[in-house]
Amino acid sequence: MADDMVSDEAKEKIAAKLTEMRCEVDPDDIEMTDEGGYDLDDVICEGTGQFDIELDAEFNEVNRRAE
Repeated sequence: MADDMVSDEAKEKIAAKLTEMRCEVDPDDIEMTDEGGYDLDDVICEGTGQFDIELDAEFNEVNRRAE
């Protein structure tokens, strides 16, 4: 799926959400899911390591798996 489907506004909201979680992700690693949420690859979280994190359309975390 093309990452250009993720709006800049959505990327900013995701970055803000991850900052609250003390995590960060490369904006190029954000993709839309078929359900309208967001799939974040290679998220680096302070003190806990690297994860793939899935957010729903309201930017709530719905899944996290360690890389």
